[in-house]
Amino acid sequence: MSNLIVEIVSPAGKVFTGEATGVQAPGVNGSFEVLRNHAPMIAAFEVGTLRVTDADGQQILFVTSGGFLEVFNNTVSVLAESAELPSKINVDRAKAAADRAKALMDAAADPAEKERAQAALERARNRLRGAMGDVGQEVDY
Repeated sequence: MSNLIVEIVSPAGKVFTGEATGVQAPGVNGSFEVLRNHAPMIAAFEVGTLRVTDADGQQILFVTSGGFLEVFNNTVSVLAESAELPSKINVDRAKAAADRAKALMDAAADPAEKERAQAALERARNRLRGAMGDVGQEVDY
């Protein structure tokens, strides 16, 4: 076999299983890519987009809210807090979540509440970027 085996799971279940030539993730210290024969590692990733390049060279994007990625023996296991295909995102729900997060930020009484609301807003904005095909771009919402 000359490819990686990739499995992406979230609390909702198995999101993806298949062969790939590479996986790009939004690491907490910057984006990184895993290719064949990568050294074993475990890395955290944050809100952003996971990009899986399948065996045919096509990129499959997954909007994610963070998690962990393990590489061992040409197998990449992704444990995501959430991971979804952009085409499956309900834009109205994502907009409503952004509105709720903005309201929570405005009403936050302490820094911890404000931080939680900011994280929720970033997750909602990330989902909107994915759904609108603007992955990697700023969404003013």
